[in-house]
Amino acid sequence: QVQLVESGGGLVQTGDSLRLSCEVSGRPFNTLAGAWFRQAPGKEREFVASISASGGDRYYADSLKGRLAISRDDAKNTINLQMNNVKPGDTADYFCSAKSYSGSYRLLLGPLADFEYWGQGTQVTVSS
Repeated sequence: QVQLVESGGGLVQTGDSLRLSCEVSGRPFNTLAGAWFRQAPGKEREFVASISASGGDRYYADSLKGRLAISRDDAKNTINLQMNNVKPGDTADYFCSAKSYSGSYRLLLGPLADFEYWGQGTQVTVSS
């Protein structure tokens, strides 16, 4: 069974940079595509970013593009999210997810894709 454990959340100030990390275990890491989602209070969960199993393809939410960078570290089995210039609107629970998929087809990896495995989430609060 695939397990995902997020870390790196907390309280940050507007304009800060934030790095979230997700440690993945339970399946060969290079067979898993990864993604980050978030859910703000009172809102639906939304796609943030995804990365292919090879690391060669990435997708970002249009509204966040330019402030994000998703990466993976195959030596540490982690999927990482760097967010720059954070804003109060970025306040949310951030969830790491993964799926057994080795391709990069947008419908299967991009904003509308379904993911199989989920972490418990890490809370991010941005103060103004």
